[in-house]
Amino acid sequence: MPEEADQVRFVAAPHDTSEITGTSDLRTAGIDSPDLAGGALPGGPPLLASRLTPPAPPEPGLLRPRLVDRVERGASGPVTLLLAPAGWGKTTVLSTWARAERDGPAPAWVTVGEGDTTRRLWGYLAAALRAAAADDPDDAPPPLPDGPPRPEQLESLAAALAGRERPVLLVLDDLHRVTDPAALSGLEFLLQHADGRLRLVAGARREPPMALHRWRLAGELTLIGPDELAFTTDEVADLLVAHGVPVPAPAVPRLAERTAGWPAGLRFAALALADGTDPARAVDRFAGDQPDVAAYLRDEVLAPLGPATRDVLRRVAVAVAVRADLAAALTGRADAGQVLAEAARDAGFLHQDAGNPQWYRPHPLLADVLRDELGRLPVDELRELHRRAADWYAAHDRPAEAVRHALTAGEWTAAAELLVSRWPELAPDEPTAAPAPPEPPAHEVRRDPELALAAAAERAYAGDPAAADGQLRRALAHADDLAAPRRDRFRRLAAAVELSLARLGGNHQGVREAADRLLATASGPAADAGADPRAGAAERDDVRAAAGAAHGLVALAEGELPVARSRFAEAREAARRAGRPRTELLCVSRSAALEAARGALRAAEELAGEALAMPACQGWSARADCGYAYLALALVAWHRDRHAEAVAHLALAGPATAEPGGAALAALCRAGLLADGDDPAGALRTLAGARAVAPGPELGGWLAAEEAQVRAAAGDADGARALLDAAGDGPAPALASARLLLRAGDARAAERALPDWAGPGAADWPLPVRLGAGLLDAVLAGGAGDARRAGRALEEVLALAEPDGYRRVFTRTDPGVRDLLAAHLDSGTAYWATVSELVRGADAQPVAGPADGPARGLDEPLTERELTILRYLQSILSNVEIAAELSLSVNTVKTHVRNIYRKLDATRRRDAVRRARELRLI
Repeated sequence: MPEEADQVRFVAAPHDTSEITGTSDLRTAGIDSPDLAGGALPGGPPLLASRLTPPAPPEPGLLRPRLVDRVERGASGPVTLLLAPAGWGKTTVLSTWARAERDGPAPAWVTVGEGDTTRRLWGYLAAALRAAAADDPDDAPPPLPDGPPRPEQLESLAAALAGRERPVLLVLDDLHRVTDPAALSGLEFLLQHADGRLRLVAGARREPPMALHRWRLAGELTLIGPDELAFTTDEVADLLVAHGVPVPAPAVPRLAERTAGWPAGLRFAALALADGTDPARAVDRFAGDQPDVAAYLRDEVLAPLGPATRDVLRRVAVAVAVRADLAAALTGRADAGQVLAEAARDAGFLHQDAGNPQWYRPHPLLADVLRDELGRLPVDELRELHRRAADWYAAHDRPAEAVRHALTAGEWTAAAELLVSRWPELAPDEPTAAPAPPEPPAHEVRRDPELALAAAAERAYAGDPAAADGQLRRALAHADDLAAPRRDRFRRLAAAVELSLARLGGNHQGVREAADRLLATASGPAADAGADPRAGAAERDDVRAAAGAAHGLVALAEGELPVARSRFAEAREAARRAGRPRTELLCVSRSAALEAARGALRAAEELAGEALAMPACQGWSARADCGYAYLALALVAWHRDRHAEAVAHLALAGPATAEPGGAALAALCRAGLLADGDDPAGALRTLAGARAVAPGPELGGWLAAEEAQVRAAAGDADGARALLDAAGDGPAPALASARLLLRAGDARAAERALPDWAGPGAADWPLPVRLGAGLLDAVLAGGAGDARRAGRALEEVLALAEPDGYRRVFTRTDPGVRDLLAAHLDSGTAYWATVSELVRGADAQPVAGPADGPARGLDEPLTERELTILRYLQSILSNVEIAAELSLSVNTVKTHVRNIYRKLDATRRRDAVRRARELRLI
């Protein structure tokens, strides 16, 4: 079975159990020994060898070093817990780690049995710990009791453990089977009082009855959950290879997404694919309705839940994702949100996001099972659920979902009304796959063609262009007989649906044409509200917002950044006047990224904050919109030389990087961070990949200029020159060419190549380019002996940079800037505090070219992990935040920090960073 913890491993104990029981060790310790010569507790059944031995991993095996290393790092602290539901491979990871070669004895292993009493559990604990102690000749065996230990025995055992040279590693698999807190109270005492010489590594489906909060608050709990246990795309590919399944490369990420990386699901999929003739098609068809998958999920995931919880999960499956008040509306239970929170506590199969309020979404395969059970409800009951969902979504500004549920419930009039009154919000940024509602009856479409338009808009929203196009044609076929102003309204709604379809198909020209047709419907007189009570008073602003946003999206996708910026600004104001929050969010978030791209950092920061504060930017909806806001913040932090902050924001920008414009901007930021972090190879790979698909000459020029500078710094001057020759005109490539010439020693040629950063046209350049050109001008003037011109240029650059808080352009730039800044302090400046800070910052950066060795080297070199943590010590991040950034336990980070201090002969963070900079380690 895929969940190794559930395999039958209870075999008869071997005849000679001296290695397991260690009775001689017990007698040596002076503690009364139970009668274990036969591998049994006094008066009880025998101890099973299978429960004291790590089980063999399933075949075919797949080594996952990242998880084994994660457990190893966690085991340096007192408690490491693998917490996930059935089938997430906890036992496999623990067994692989326990069987790995290491210095010192192997971990003690106990598989907890169903219904283990306190006495029987401690019998296995004693046997496992004796075996572990017997394997370690350097330490005396600890005194172990013959059952639940008395307080004085616990103190003796804790003292004996604390005196050991090496810690004892104890693995408890299936710890969720322990339900009595008293059974683990003695173990908790040992963990707290053995001075770190007993370390627990456990696997459980839910949190065990232990006071985990103590270790959590102390930062000494390592928790490995479903997110880490899930297979990555590369691991999915390796698993399929191990099973001998030839799946095409594009199908691998689809399978990873379909299973959400669930190990048991992937093994089921691999077995199913191995039996098929068309693996690619089988991947697309693999779902939770597969008999083995459905049976496993029902038996292992749903069956252990209470009937009330199962009923709530089944009824809320009518929606793709739910939150507490929606669940209450669907089920009629005021405590439905609490039921969901309890079901999601162990994660794995009911995910919750970090929004406020929180949204819950079932695992994709479990969602299939729940929808199957939902379909067994009586028809009237099922329609009522959809009717309730439609009402809730309509009341909470989610009209696309409201239309889908209204159509599914057969509420034809309500669906058409939603289209008429809420059409601008029916084209969200990212489609959401959902089961198709029934097709509206022909007589209803003849009576109201807008009903078919509503069905077309819903299918476009769900990412089904063929069905949407079919419904659009149905609507058009019955629209000729409509009277004005109904006909004019229909034309507007039809143009909006055509716009959605063009966007869905990536047809840029089609988007422009549909947007222009939509704009044309707003040029005539406003609809007569008396003749058409459903007409909105803000329809002109609705049209301008929807069409302007569509034009902006096309311009951004094609790299026309100034056009996109203008279009989004106009659409943003129209959406605000019309009260369309989702359209406004789309425009605000992208405006933030565009402001950051042109260098208006303060404006970008304000717009990004505005976007992230909008209610629409919550939960699983509008991910790309929120991603653009985080991308803007990443660019801002990068230009301000806040490395850790930029990395964190860039990680949250993921959905925005799936679009061409967002991908190019993210690549610029990511490559800059890699280059700053002394990874030029990674920076070059990022830039080359982005440049190959960059939209438009402006973004392509920026990427080429950045790549040329990285190549030049790495010694590839010819490659840099070839890139710039192919990049064409533009201030960014011209600046990079001037820098390349100066690096080659030709200052006069560099001055001729330098673009006119002070001329009238320079105001339209991206500000980072203009600042870089101004600084290079100052360096060239200083090198020519014209200190006055150099100081004047530097002061102008500071005046441009100060309002937005630029730092990186000064601290990671052309050689000679630091000397100019230092001289500028002496000659006088209106920005004394900033220049003083920048001089210190420039001192902290690595110097290009060969460096003289430090006055005193290290007696013991830093490890790669210590060097990584050392770089984070430069930031304002706490140890807890560094641990989260690196997916380490806080205890592990603290250990590395202590080693860093010792090796650098420092007693505090500031001294360690200063010493590391002297040694050119950072």
